[in-house]
Amino acid sequence: MRFLIAGAGAIGGYLGARLARAGEDVTLFARGPHLRSMQENGLRVVSPDGDFVVRPRLIGALGEAGPVDAIFLTVKAHSLTQLATSRLARENSRTSVWNVSIREA
Repeated sequence: MRFLIAGAGAIGGYLGARLARAGEDVTLFARGPHLRSMQENGLRVVSPDGDFVVRPRLIGALGEAGPVDAIFLTVKAHSLTQLATSRLARENSRTSVWNVSIREA
């Protein structure tokens, strides 16, 4: 399967890093300084289970993604509508969007 992580911040970056480390075909979408940092240094995960660095495919524009099997939209809420209605989402008709909030009682 080909995975696209649209929003490679804390959640998307961690998910993408774990997928890449497991040998999956994963592409991360990011912009600006964050994208440049990952291009130069890779994506580093610091974990009690062991730190690691991966170098998955990185893109700065969604149009560079190409066909994918699964899209994870891990952007902040204000960007979700734009990405969910993008050409990329329309062309990958099995796209499912989940917005989950977890709050402590």
